[in-house]
Amino acid sequence: MAFGDLLEQVGSTGRFQVLHVTLLCMPILMMASHNLLQNFVASVPPHHCSVHRNLSLSRLSPEQVLLLTVPQDIKNSRPERCLRYAAPQWQLLSENGTYSPKVESDSSDDTDDLLDAELQGCKDGWEYSMTEMSSTIISEWDLVCDLRSLKQMGQTIYMGGVLVGAVIFGGLSDRFGRRFLLLISNLLMAVGGTCAAFSTSFSVFCLFRFITGMALSGLGLNSFSLIVEWIPTRVRTVVGTGTGYCYTMGQLILAVVAYFIRDWRWLTLAVSVPFYITFLYSWWFLESARWLVLNRKSEQAVKNLKTVARINGRREEGDRINLEMLQDSMKKEMSCSQGSYSVVDLLRTPTMRNITICLSAVWFSTSFAYYGLSMDLQKFGVDIYLIQVIFGAVDIPAKVVVTVSMSIFGRRPSQCAALILSGVTILINILVPYEKQTVRTTLAVLGKGCLAASFNCCYLYSGELYPTVVRWGFSSVPQAEWHGLGVHDGSCRSDGGPHGAAPWGGCPVAAWLHLWGSPHLKWGGRHLSARNTWCTTTRHYPGCG
Repeated sequence: MAFGDLLEQVGSTGRFQVLHVTLLCMPILMMASHNLLQNFVASVPPHHCSVHRNLSLSRLSPEQVLLLTVPQDIKNSRPERCLRYAAPQWQLLSENGTYSPKVESDSSDDTDDLLDAELQGCKDGWEYSMTEMSSTIISEWDLVCDLRSLKQMGQTIYMGGVLVGAVIFGGLSDRFGRRFLLLISNLLMAVGGTCAAFSTSFSVFCLFRFITGMALSGLGLNSFSLIVEWIPTRVRTVVGTGTGYCYTMGQLILAVVAYFIRDWRWLTLAVSVPFYITFLYSWWFLESARWLVLNRKSEQAVKNLKTVARINGRREEGDRINLEMLQDSMKKEMSCSQGSYSVVDLLRTPTMRNITICLSAVWFSTSFAYYGLSMDLQKFGVDIYLIQVIFGAVDIPAKVVVTVSMSIFGRRPSQCAALILSGVTILINILVPYEKQTVRTTLAVLGKGCLAASFNCCYLYSGELYPTVVRWGFSSVPQAEWHGLGVHDGSCRSDGGPHGAAPWGGCPVAAWLHLWGSPHLKWGGRHLSARNTWCTTTRHYPGCG
């Protein structure tokens, strides 16, 4: 009897699984809010230098004061963002007090004076037009002009926290259990987000965003682990896609919450407070029976299985489970767990090395392109709340298609299709003139949908291609790489450059080539069970001979 048979005996798709998966999916709803929070709390409002102080008290209108103080950016037909005149240019006012190009051109001396006018930086600060948000970290700490790179640094630090969290929490979950690390992650998400909302400086804000990023990795890894290890293989595709839909709904929730809460502090707090609730009810989660057996806690595993049987209305079947039956069902995995494993084991044998390298490439390329498209919505020239809804909604049909595809064709063909379609779609954008924003935005939305489908495949692939003893510890290494290496700086953004999208489209295509040509990954994760051949590929370890 295998462990799957025991799970069927106590009920593998009963009330317990429904309640268990539902409660674990609740925090996933808010994970997207933190990943994409930068689009709103760090949106850059229209701005220009503050006017000269001696003009601010004059009887001139705001438009007149602006003309006297700030030169026009002719290319964009707007006031310069980072320069102003060293002295008011009174010649820009006509006799009736309005700006008149004809009056200005009547005097060649005045024109020459204007062209030779001395410019200076924004010594008195900036004025912001807060039309989309009432307050952002940009307007709070003047992260513009010479400090504009700090905006991206804030997101880079956050993603760096996700990287560190994937490495730390992944290993700790295999040592201390999924439930304990899930509790810690929920608490850190709540506290870190709350402290970030009340930060008094940009550096403090970045510190707590880093902590929040760490916690988010632990939350995602351990939530998905607990979900997978309490459900049978036959429904993992559907359940895995369902958790992906939770992330999709989180993107829509963020747009709605941000629309009504336009102050960055209150918005950050609003998406962090729910984690206090998930922390409280996480105490009632049952630890993975698989993990308990592999860590010599079989008695507790039996109790958990009997609890599941009781909730599912199969008390009699649960009462028949004993230690001998449980240990017999886990005999093979227990023998493998007797060895000592490290990250090196992911590269020690040809099979595991190829799997790890291939998954790393897929995770990195998917994340790099996904967040490259999703993290700077202002570049599309559309209302950021609307484009956030569109970017979130496109995931729904994309994940429906990939769910059907994975069930029929398997994991690898579906993963390959998602990668190549996303890469080609993004690369086509290079050929579209920058002025055709509607076409460019449409292609970006389609590419983002394919990348969302790729993410769904990634999570299932990673969970199925590694054995339980290292599934969420060392298999987090490929996921950590996409967080760390996928952190993109301002140089990777397509703010107008004709080839700015090339890296985002090229990476998925390169990953597709690697995955398609891999000799060790059979057609579909359901046809290759690397976790069942772990002892074969690492037979030199104790207990695996």
